[in-house]
Amino acid sequence: MEKYASIDKLKLCYNDEGEGKALILIHGIGAKKETWKAQINYLKTYFRVISFDMRGVGKSDRPNEPYTMDMLATDVKGLMDYLDLNKVHLIGRSLGGMVAQQFALKFPERVNKLILITTNPQIPDEKAVEFIKQGRINEIAQLKQNPEKAFWKKAKLLFHKEFIKEMKENPEKKFHDIWSVEDLIAESVKDPSQPQDIENLSNALNTHNSIDKLHLIKSETLLIAGSHDRLTPKSSMIEMVKKIPNSRLEIIENSGHFLHLSRASEVNHLIVDFLQE
Repeated sequence: MEKYASIDKLKLCYNDEGEGKALILIHGIGAKKETWKAQINYLKTYFRVISFDMRGVGKSDRPNEPYTMDMLATDVKGLMDYLDLNKVHLIGRSLGGMVAQQFALKFPERVNKLILITTNPQIPDEKAVEFIKQGRINEIAQLKQNPEKAFWKKAKLLFHKEFIKEMKENPEKKFHDIWSVEDLIAESVKDPSQPQDIENLSNALNTHNSIDKLHLIKSETLLIAGSHDRLTPKSSMIEMVKKIPNSRLEIIENSGHFLHLSRASEVNHLIVDFLQE
């Protein structure tokens, strides 16, 4: 059941399921807490799993101001304080992985183990930020007219070509017995982001550069990359694993940016094995 955490003047919508050591999941730009649906059902049998909509997303508050990576990381701390959690395992993917890096650097004493999925230590340049931002804004416009067309256009960037073929052959199929293409399309039109939300979140991308600080991350870290990720190439994560002291990298073959959905079983087993070591 969805709940709300009051953090200063901000309300964050979150789910809190399972028991055991606490684990917080941080989603990417253009996504919501529901993007973790293929992880939560599995992970909650081992951990207390907390997923949330970051500011500017889903059912959380959407203050109209430029966001920074420091601001988003501090929101995570605020959520932990609200839930009276001193220390957690932290998992972030894409933008969420950048927030997780910032959090681990800013609040190292609050992190047990760290998992970074399909993410970057920095954004190459302003053109890359503009590409991401404009892509999301265009998607918002298309969602209003034709959600199905918007999904398949986005899918080209997010999934491996073989998986796209499989989805097109059977959009009703429940992948991993959890989600279908029809489910994802229906979900995309619920509490969608607005252009100003994407503008504000994109500003945080401009403030992200951890490349010269990664050696300061103290938590044991697992990095998970997709072999064919077009948005956060595996080369970025190879660079990261060389700089984070106590870390290792797993590359999932024939997978793209959304491998947490397409290759959920492999991702889930990697997560549990790492956190239980």
